[in-house]
Formats: sequence, structure tokens, C-alpha cells
Amino acid sequence: MIDSKQLPHKTSDLFLTDGGLETTLIFLKGLKLPSFAAFDLLKDEQGYNVLKDYYKSYLNIAEKMEMNFILESPTWRANPDWIETIGYSKSSISEINNKAILLMVDLKNEFKNKINNILISGCIGPRGDGYKSENKMTAEEAQKYHSTQIDILSQTAVDVISAITMNYVEEAIGITLAANANKLPTVISFTVETDGKLPSGMDLKEAIKQVDNSTLNPPIYYMINCAHPTHFFHELQKGNKEWTSRIKGIRANASCKSHSELDEATELDRGNPQELGMEHKKLKKSFKHLNVFGGCCGTDEEHIKAIAIQIKQAD
Repeated sequence: MIDSKQLPHKTSDLFLTDGGLETTLIFLKGLKLPSFAAFDLLKDEQGYNVLKDYYKSYLNIAEKMEMNFILESPTWRANPDWIETIGYSKSSISEINNKAILLMVDLKNEFKNKINNILISGCIGPRGDGYKSENKMTAEEAQKYHSTQIDILSQTAVDVISAITMNYVEEAIGITLAANANKLPTVISFTVETDGKLPSGMDLKEAIKQVDNSTLNPPIYYMINCAHPTHFFHELQKGNKEWTSRIKGIRANASCKSHSELDEATELDRGNPQELGMEHKKLKKSFKHLNVFGGCCGTDEEHIKAIAIQIKQAD
């Protein structure tokens, strides 16, 4: 495992990560991903190479911009329920997650002499829908459920566990506890609606407070994802440093549309990459501690490059 001093919460150095993996593969590459499961591409060499080329395009941006990089594994859907929904056997979960991390290791080795610091993040997605807080688990149920995947990832080269598109606190707490049990640092990334609150209706301040107070080793930092910066900037602006400083990363949507609108969309809304970059510059100027930047739905290399240029100017 990497020295904790090199993790984003221990430095002011800037880190990039990738954009909207699934939306890029579906809408821009024309691929079919069952239930948005990018890991399905790992089943053959062609799919493996598609994923590898996807990540390399972002690593090239980080190299050019002289920024660090976080390789977020394509395992957002690689948890027990989704694997079976997609048609894989329950026993295949180990092979799927291991293949995904081996791809991350290959990429890290290829770029280790070009980029100063490359981290491997084991990505954990929600048991249910990323947009809706339905069929909620207790923290204990979430810990038991997500331990299956996290136990596997703990035996790989991951440096951190990142839970992406969390929309209620109990699941975030359970994932943190499962990572704690494996002595792995955790990052929690909350999905927010157009009002800057979680789909459950809870505000970010309360969500962070509850997760922090419910775990012996709280997440090393938090992120916001799957929302446009205009949806949550005001929520951060009115907050105090005690909790806003816990948020280190942003993975924003390209579109200003709501989750319900995006769910019904048949075409990709790429928004305006240059405007998205400027919104990130505004975020960085207002909250100087932010140092992890990537994208979510609708973002691709153009968006991430625009974001990188603007945050470097703001830094």
C-alpha cells in the first residue's frame, strides 16, 4: 500500500481522475454496457483494450498538465446483486474485481515514469440506484453486503476504497466500516440533486457529520459527484470550514439537467466543456483545499482537459 503522505488529504498537490466512464463508452463509443456495468468489457481482450485506451487518454492529460492521477477501477457495478442481475455467477465476483485492478496496475506501470504520483482506487458503487435512495439498508447491513467486494479488493494493489454515487448515509457508513475492517482508507463521494442535497433529502453537512461520527476511522475525505457545479456551489458557499474542508474532490456532470431528466434522456448532454472548466476554477478559488478533479455523466477528455487548465490557473 502507498505511503499515506502521498494520498490527496495529506498534500495540496493536484490530482486528476477520469471522466464519465459509462456515458463515454455508451454514447461516444457506441458500446452496450448491461446495467451501466463497464466491468463487462473485461470478459475479452477487445473490451480490455477499449478500457485501457479510455484510461490512457486521461493519463496523457495528467502527464501533459504535470498533475498526479487517480486510477478509478471500473468496478462500480461489480458488487454481488448487480453481478447476478447482469448475468454473472455470484462466484465470479473475485475474478471480475481482480481483473479490473490488474488493468489499473498495468496502466500505472506504463505511466509510472511519466506521472509523479499514480494511485489505484477500488471503486464501490451503490447496491441500488445511484440516483434514488430506495430499499435502504442499515449501516450494519451495508457493511455486510459491501464487505464481499471490499474483502476481495483488499487483497489487490488498491491504495484506497472510493464509494461513488452514495445517496444516503447508512450505506456510506457501512462501506467505511467494511474498509476499516480491511485497514483500507476510504473516500465517500455523495450524489446531490439540483438543490445541493442528497437524494434522501439530507444536506451535505449532516451527511458528513453522521458518517464521521459513526466510524472509528472516518473517510480520509469526501467528494461530490453526479451533479453540475451550479447545483452545489451555493450549498458549499453557505457552509463553514469545519465540514466544507472535509470535501477534497469533485466529479461533476457535464449537464445542468436534473437526475430525472438525465434518466429520461436518449441523447448525451455534453454541456459546455469550457464553461464547466470555468465553474471548476470558481470552485478552486473559493475552496482552495480542493485538489481532486474528474468528471461524471457526460464528461470526456475535452471536459477534463478544460478543468485541468482552469484549476491550474486558479491554484
